[in-house]
Amino acid sequence: MTQSIVIQVGQCGNQIGCRFWDLALREHAAHNKSGVYDEALGSFFRNVDNRYEDLPNVDAGDTKTKIRSLKARAVMIDMEEGVVNEMVKGSVGELFDHRQLITDVSGCGNNWAVGHKLYGVQYRDHIIECVRRAAEQCDCLQCFFIIHSMGGGTGSGVGTSILSVLEDEFPEIYRFVTAVYPSSDDDVITSPYNSVLAMHQLTEHADCVMPIENQALHDICHKINQAFPSDKPGKRVAMATVGKVTTEGSLAAGAVKSRGGNPSAEEKPFDRMNNIVANLLLNLTSSSRFEGNLNVDLNEISTNLVPFPKLHYLVASQTPLYAVSDMHMPPRRLDQMFTDAFSRDHQLIRADPKNSLYLACGLICRGNLHVSDIRRNIDRLRPSLRFIHWNTDGWKTGLCSVPPVGQPYSLLALANNTCIRNTFTDLKDRFYRLYKRKAHMHHYTEVEGMEASQFAQSLESLTELISEYQELETMQPQEVPRKAGSSIMINTLLQGRTEPGGQNLQIVPLTN
Repeated sequence: MTQSIVIQVGQCGNQIGCRFWDLALREHAAHNKSGVYDEALGSFFRNVDNRYEDLPNVDAGDTKTKIRSLKARAVMIDMEEGVVNEMVKGSVGELFDHRQLITDVSGCGNNWAVGHKLYGVQYRDHIIECVRRAAEQCDCLQCFFIIHSMGGGTGSGVGTSILSVLEDEFPEIYRFVTAVYPSSDDDVITSPYNSVLAMHQLTEHADCVMPIENQALHDICHKINQAFPSDKPGKRVAMATVGKVTTEGSLAAGAVKSRGGNPSAEEKPFDRMNNIVANLLLNLTSSSRFEGNLNVDLNEISTNLVPFPKLHYLVASQTPLYAVSDMHMPPRRLDQMFTDAFSRDHQLIRADPKNSLYLACGLICRGNLHVSDIRRNIDRLRPSLRFIHWNTDGWKTGLCSVPPVGQPYSLLALANNTCIRNTFTDLKDRFYRLYKRKAHMHHYTEVEGMEASQFAQSLESLTELISEYQELETMQPQEVPRKAGSSIMINTLLQGRTEPGGQNLQIVPLTN
């Protein structure tokens, strides 16, 4: 199987990454009962021998070997060391190789220019060294996952500078970005600047971007709390297991109890929101980690869902929606699950794709489903969804046989949909309110290497991106002209075209 490397940047990126590694261990602990290091574990974890300082991989030979000690295929970067230090000391701290941590003490001050132009340049060689070390420990590296926010300085600045580094050093490896966009009432005044400057880099250097809105995550968590209140009579206690690696070579589970929809004592603020994003990544990579009847590689997602290079923003939705403490809630009916995935309430951005145009759509299903179930639901939903005329059958489906922990099945939908332009338009408006007054710009232009023209370039890039989505949404199919009564007039369609040998094509009328 293939391997992937997770690069988590900034406070938000590292907090989501921490939840991802915790949930990934839970999932593999539930699936791997034998304590054997297998290909599924190898996709995100190394099996290492702690007796050596440089942590060499345990040689499995021709057979699978017992788990010795797992290390995450991760690079952690933050220009403030607090979150990374806390994570290393936490419940999953043993997973991380300390050589793969890059921290500073002063932070970026909510300034994209400081992150991108100052720290991005200063730490470029160190970042390359860490990423190359992680890559050399992979047998078949397929993808980089970059997790960062858009509103802060480190996530938006350093996070997007890493994209250009990866494109230069590893041009053949796919770059998937999970970018968390700030809400309209974000407490960082300069977040519109940071987001638009970062978006220019995402548009130019990423292969796929999955935008996540903070407000959408907040709304989803609120709905979960309403659906499963703590004082609901007869509410069951939900059990969640924290997986850890023991020296005896097994994935052990320590029980953590929580009641209802309230966070447990071990949960931190934003954990429940971060769990939703972490589950997105787990579902996205399920086919790369586990067996299935219709597995989908990550490169197939990009190939099938991105029709044009810059239109690589995928709107994600998933069902069922749950945080850690809700994993054993009653399952949804299968058909309802497919309906939910296309509803407004389950989108990870505040948008309604059913009222916009689909360029392509991917469905990644997990658990006790059959291909016929997927096809039946696609046929049921197709009349209510509007696809672009040249790709009316633009569905990519995957089916992984291993369900998420505590559920019989799940569904992740990834839509390349023109509804994303509404999110971008809102961001552009917030940017322009500051930019037309040139407010706060001096904080950026005083950073070495930052020019005022980059604001105009980034705004132009975002405007062109919105226009491309707008043009596709208003595009009408062109009818093939017909001669009255007899033959299809294909002369105009083939005019000027030649055969491979250079001779003119002969036009033969096709009679009715």
